[in-house]
Amino acid sequence: MSQRQKTLTIKRRFEPYWYLIAVMLALGAGLFIYHQVTDLTPDRVAFHISSFNFDVFWYGVIIVTGIGLGTYVTSKVAANKADWVFQKHVPSSVQALPISKLSLPKEISKALAKRKVSSMGQLLFEWGLDPGRLGLNKAGREFVEKQLNKMPKIESDWLEDAPWRQWNPDYVWSGVAWCLAFGVVGARLYHILTPSPSMAEIGINSAADYFRNPLQLVNLRNGGLGIYGALVGGALGIIVFTKRHRLSAIAWTDLAVVGLALGQSIGRWANFINQELYGSPSSLPWAITIEPAHRLPEYINIARFHPTFLYASIWSFITFLVLLWLSKNKRESMLKGDLTALYLIMFSFGRIVTELFRLDSRMVNIPGVKLEIPVATLIAITIIVILGITLIWRHTKRENLVHESS
Repeated sequence: MSQRQKTLTIKRRFEPYWYLIAVMLALGAGLFIYHQVTDLTPDRVAFHISSFNFDVFWYGVIIVTGIGLGTYVTSKVAANKADWVFQKHVPSSVQALPISKLSLPKEISKALAKRKVSSMGQLLFEWGLDPGRLGLNKAGREFVEKQLNKMPKIESDWLEDAPWRQWNPDYVWSGVAWCLAFGVVGARLYHILTPSPSMAEIGINSAADYFRNPLQLVNLRNGGLGIYGALVGGALGIIVFTKRHRLSAIAWTDLAVVGLALGQSIGRWANFINQELYGSPSSLPWAITIEPAHRLPEYINIARFHPTFLYASIWSFITFLVLLWLSKNKRESMLKGDLTALYLIMFSFGRIVTELFRLDSRMVNIPGVKLEIPVATLIAITIIVILGITLIWRHTKRENLVHESS
């Protein structure tokens, strides 16, 4: 086993992001315990920038933290997938060759040494992701490519368009900007079209109220982001980004949903700080106290409610663990799009459960038809049925094809 393979094996045992996740879990648990003991919730304002007379809200801080950690985990999953594809295509005998076999000039050898590239495996892996990662100028890259082409065991595809290029972790960080831009717009549009009843406290009772007061259209400080709109917008962002870089959009959504589930688990705590999206009245030990200013009018004399944010956060974290495990341990049996479909099914199932407790759900309103069902629940049921049937059909078809060919 090469030194590169040994290093990667050690990294796979315990990724550094688990330390950050542990810190977030500890902070969340501490905050929740503090609330249970004192019935207090932190103020919505995290800190004030006096020079600009601007308040920074915890809502934004928590959302950004969730996005950042989710993106970091996704980049690590991408790097792990890239290595897995690399190991499948490049024989260990080639990986173990020293780069001295290429007879490179001292300047290039020193530049590669600074990047800790000493074996053919390390060189080919980085080159396949992006030659620019090697820190060489154009002339240096051209010389290295020329020498690699002379090697009899090096395939031209590894240099021109390596199979593992698809999973360059750098794409995660550059692609997240596209997802965020489209996702925020989609999330806001969904909320504007289906505002929750709790928005009545700021004078929003229907979509028309937003257009009567245009400034509220872009006022995100009071919340107002719909997850289904975010998913559609984010998916559109992935499509645009992957098309620009000649990547598979559905393969990258399979990767993105892993970090997305983690980000949602963290982001749900923003609802807790805002004292929004809480559930029905409850006397359970883990019920949360909602201040009078944030209660729906008909519940003004009731203090404790189901912490639906916590239910959603826990379920999102379970979804993250399932997707992460499958992405690392069931690659051979998973079809492209499976993780995306499974994420949507699990998310929708969790949404159905939390909607059972919520008080401020927007109900389906079809002229002439009375349906006592939340919009989110109807969408969730539709997603589960369609994607559940699709998953079963795809894998049944695959098993039949394997059986027929054997």
